[in-house]
Amino acid sequence: MTDQPNQTPPPLPDRPASAAAQEAAAAQPETTPGIAGVDDTGVPRLVGELDDIGRGFMSALFDITFTRFITRRLASVFFLVGLVAIGIAFVFVFVGGLISGIGSLGWNLGGGIALILSTIIVVPVLAFFAVVVLRFVIESGVALIAIAENTERTAQNTQHAPAPRR
Repeated sequence: MTDQPNQTPPPLPDRPASAAAQEAAAAQPETTPGIAGVDDTGVPRLVGELDDIGRGFMSALFDITFTRFITRRLASVFFLVGLVAIGIAFVFVFVGGLISGIGSLGWNLGGGIALILSTIIVVPVLAFFAVVVLRFVIESGVALIAIAENTERTAQNTQHAPAPRR
């Protein structure tokens, strides 16, 4: 809540957001090596020689001021590595559960059947939930970085805006 009950809302911008976005796109130099514009999320598309792309990544990786983020660039790599890890764990647990179930059939028929059935049902469900959680965590990190980048752009554009009339 505010201390002033009759506070006026801030003034509307002098131009629509689409015009500001077009101006910002026109203001970006077309000769930036390795960057061919931005996609619909605002991430620059990396094209060109691999050396140019890697140089930008390495400079962002060792940026001690944390003004450039690498999370959005590496999200697909993290997701792929996570999927591979979940797949390997799925295979080992699934095969291990089946082997344990088959091994226990000789001394406990009911327990062995229950272990085999639960392995067939539970392990794929848990692997599916692991993929969902992995995707959720990576999307959350990417969304957080996108919010930070957009907030930085908004702050930069606000600093150059004319002072509101009173």
